[in-house]
Formats: sequence, structure tokens, C-alpha cells
Amino acid sequence: MHADTVTIALVQTSAERDPAENLLKACEKIREAASRGARIICLQELFTTLYFCQTEDYKAFDYAETVPGPSIQVMQQLARELEVVIVAPVFEARARGLYHNTAAVIDAGGAILGKYRKMHIPDDPGFYEKFYFTPGDLGYKVFKTRYATIGVLICWDQWFPEAARLTALKGAEILFYPTAIGWAATEHSAEVRRTQQEAWKTIQMSHAVANGVFVAAANRVGTEEELEFWGNSFVCDPFGQIMTEASFHDETILLAECDRSRIEYYRSHWPFLRDRRIETYGDLQKRFLDE
Repeated sequence: MHADTVTIALVQTSAERDPAENLLKACEKIREAASRGARIICLQELFTTLYFCQTEDYKAFDYAETVPGPSIQVMQQLARELEVVIVAPVFEARARGLYHNTAAVIDAGGAILGKYRKMHIPDDPGFYEKFYFTPGDLGYKVFKTRYATIGVLICWDQWFPEAARLTALKGAEILFYPTAIGWAATEHSAEVRRTQQEAWKTIQMSHAVANGVFVAAANRVGTEEELEFWGNSFVCDPFGQIMTEASFHDETILLAECDRSRIEYYRSHWPFLRDRRIETYGDLQKRFLDE
């Protein structure tokens, strides 16, 4: 394998009501991914729990834990033992009454390199995240792991080109998007479902093209209450070409070999970073241009 090539894995699973079961399943999947050669392994958004944001329920705050905390400490031990990098997204308890949707990035030696707190927080039917999560305040982050420099953004972040751009500008070679997205289980025609899912893939593939980076999105599967999660975890190259993709219903460990040396080729042939007119972008800091 080329020295610049790193094998990554996305863990796509369903979730159970008991967080301990989900943690155990994640450990088993990480071990399997490592045995198949994965060096960087990304779990799905809120991997220890069901997607509790479908309703506003104060009891769900009991799921929150500190970072580091019990789940992350297990991930640290596993990363150290297997010499893998783990992206572990959890419900973070920062202080009493203050919570975030957070991904910890654990290096192959078991050290926590840092954490990313989800910046864009949705508030839509079935996705009442503003009730639970404070918007991230750590900014857009990159993590120089043993095997590659990666960026992490979480679910709703994936729709915003600004987030991908800023993370890429900081040096990310691979953008990971831990995700929990699906359809209303009793609503929408097959055509609406198809177009929603295609839009989800297209926007992320466009981030790969515009920034010359690999993009890897890890979604969950299964039906939880009113949501049917659509899986379809995938990895695409910096030209936006799908390298590997999961089904919409099966639990899967998705592996992909990412040759980071190809980033130079893509960016040389499509020199978007060279031709950016940064002096003209000041209005991006405004909510809307009324004139």
C-alpha cells in the first residue's frame, strides 16, 4: 500500500434502547474494522443512544456524559489496544444544564486529540435538537492523527458549504460526517424519499469537489419511533466519485482506501483554492442581503 494511503472505516448500525448494548456493539464493530485493516474508524452520530431528539423529553438528558467520560474512556482503551484512530460522537454534558452534540477524536495511542461540537443545530419536526444541544463554540477543527489529518462535522453541518470549506482550509484531508438522518416512517412517497436521499449525497459530494478532499459520511439504520434511518453511508474521492457505499437497511462496516497523495492531483487540475476571490466574500457574514 502507498505510504500516503490510509484505510478508513464507517460503522453503520442500528441502535438499541440500552446505551450499554450500543457501546458493546460499537466495540465489536471497531474490532472487526481494525481486523480488516482500517486505521481510522468513524461511528455514527450519538452512537451510544437511540436518536432521542424526535421528542422534547427531559429524561433524555440522563444520557449525557462528560468528554472524556465512561464511553470515551472505553474508546480510548480500544484505540490504544488496536492502534486505530476513533471518531466517537456522544451527547456531551459540559456543565449542569449545558449540553453539546460532540465528537471526540481519539488517536491511535489512546490520547484524545480534541473534540468537535456540532455547530449547526436543527429544529424541525422529528429533529428537535435545539431543545438538547447548545451550538458548538470550538470552531471548525482539524485533528492531526497518526495516519492522516482529518476534519469532523456532524449531521446538519453537512448541508453547509461554509463548514466544509473552513475545515478544508485548515488542512483536513478527509472530512468525516457522523450522521443520524432518515425519513418519517409513515410519510412520503418513494419519489420524495429518493430525492431527499439524493440531495443528501449530492451536497456532500459537492464538498469533496469544491475542496479537493475525501468525504466520508456514517449514518445509522433501523426504525426508531417515527423515523426510518436511511443508512447509505458512503465515501467519495475529491472528484466527488463514490468509492464505496452501504445499503439503506443493513448494518455495515464500510471500508475505503484513501490515497491522500491524490489530493494534490485533484487540486492542481481543478484549482478552486487558487482562484478563490477571498476579498469579495465579506458579505457571507451577513444573514441575508436585502439589496
